[in-house]
Amino acid sequence: MTDRRGILIILSSPSGAGKSTLAGRLMKWDDTLSFSVSATTRAPREGEQDGREYYFRSHEEFRQMVAEDEMLEHAEVFDNLYGSPKGPVEDAISAGRDVIFDIDWQGGQQVRNSGLAEDVVSIFILPPSIIELEKRLRSRAQDSDEVISARMKKSRDEISHWAEYDYCLINHDIDVAEQELRAILTAERLKRSRQPGLMTLVRELNDQYEARQ
Repeated sequence: MTDRRGILIILSSPSGAGKSTLAGRLMKWDDTLSFSVSATTRAPREGEQDGREYYFRSHEEFRQMVAEDEMLEHAEVFDNLYGSPKGPVEDAISAGRDVIFDIDWQGGQQVRNSGLAEDVVSIFILPPSIIELEKRLRSRAQDSDEVISARMKKSRDEISHWAEYDYCLINHDIDVAEQELRAILTAERLKRSRQPGLMTLVRELNDQYEARQ
């Protein structure tokens, strides 16, 4: 258990740059991490389960959640709605559990402007080149040529928001990027502001000095 508040780790990138893979690797490295399961109106892909990869909702259900202020952030991407249910995230942060967000720049912007802004650490993942980005999209074999073309067109706008983030990683090699991501999380956890027990420890150390005199 920890007496600190949890960290909201925002990972963003254009499609194909590696954010989902890196999020999964980070969670394997540290099983105390929670993943913020988003809600979406898109249809499930093969093998996906409701409540695991996403909460699959109709457009009407999604809009109702937004109207009732149940979303921390939400956006429309490729004609589908995506968003992060607020309740589970707030509960995790209050309990001192770090939460990973795999969201686009629009969602990241909304979270950074929310009441949880002080808990946010934002990281943007860049591809090493546009050619490599398209190659990775095609190698996933998940989308049609039309969808891949749309994602490539959108990637330029997504990349233009890189400077809004606390950190930027260039995913030349997934293993190296993972190590860099681990280093960021470790450093953020060790920030003085995130170690509420430090003041008590320093007082105890001073008391021990006094007792030696």
